[in-house]
Amino acid sequence: MRHGKDMRPEGRGHRGPGHGGKRGKRFFEYGELRLLVLTMIAEQPRHGYELIKAIEERFDGAYAPSPGVIYPTLSWLEDMGYAQVEPDESGRKRARLTPEGAAFVEANRAAAEELLTRKPPVWHRGNAPKEIVAAMDEIKTALRRRFAAEGADETLIATLAAQLRDTARAIAGDTPDAPSDDS
Repeated sequence: MRHGKDMRPEGRGHRGPGHGGKRGKRFFEYGELRLLVLTMIAEQPRHGYELIKAIEERFDGAYAPSPGVIYPTLSWLEDMGYAQVEPDESGRKRARLTPEGAAFVEANRAAAEELLTRKPPVWHRGNAPKEIVAAMDEIKTALRRRFAAEGADETLIATLAAQLRDTARAIAGDTPDAPSDDS
């Protein structure tokens, strides 16, 4: 079987607190996402997009791998012989487990189960409910689109900044006449 340090089975590869740059500890360490993806396609064959959504759902929106992470991971798993990626009846590529992949998942069952039951970290958007996280994302998307389409008009910037500060104060429970940081 071709595995070893590249997959970091059985929980190896954790560097502990204080590593990982400014952002802190990653949700998944090196190799863990590969094992998670392999375990999830062991449950049922999936397309890359289905994996992204299934992982996001499993971790209550606290983590969703990007296509730039999922598709290279699937390619690596296929190159290693752990997964086979083939077009389905609609022409979309679906990954399924190979016998070698099934043996690897079984040999690393404890680590796989830990990954499947891992709780989202407190540091990731606090303990905000999914509805709040979704609303925050909508605001960020709307701001990006507005400025990409119209540029940075000074009046618009001042208006939106004031609205966002008012909203932040309302959420925090501050009075509307509380001084802002820019006063």
